Amino acid sequence: MLRGVRGATTVDEDDPRQIAERTSELVRILVESNGIRAEDVASAVFTATHDVAAAFPAVAARTVPGWEAVPLLCAREIPVPGALGRCIRVLIHWNTELPASAVRHAFLRGARILRPEWAVPPAESGESGP
Repeated sequence: MLRGVRGATTVDEDDPRQIAERTSELVRILVESNGIRAEDVASAVFTATHDVAAAFPAVAARTVPGWEAVPLLCAREIPVPGALGRCIRVLIHWNTELPASAVRHAFLRGARILRPEWAVPPAESGESGP
């Protein structure tokens, strides 16, 4: 059965290194908290708000062991007035027998306001700040 695993994070600046670090952190948390094996990932779609353009977030996923062959896609979100800025989102398409209620999603940093029920507190995500 194919399940969607959702997550989001924010960056403080449109900086390639920060985009890579925050995206890697997000993917790592989703993989570890769900026990996702690379061979069970059908694909992953990354989006970034219009103010995150210095790097492709999907490039960071290539650092996840076994993800070298996972089909990845990056897309830019449309600018919407009042939307959360400097945000990176991911939707991982995961082949698993887990029920949807057992899938753990993760919203980090500023993205916690998007889905408070899926927010990962700083202690869990290794964050040092808000």
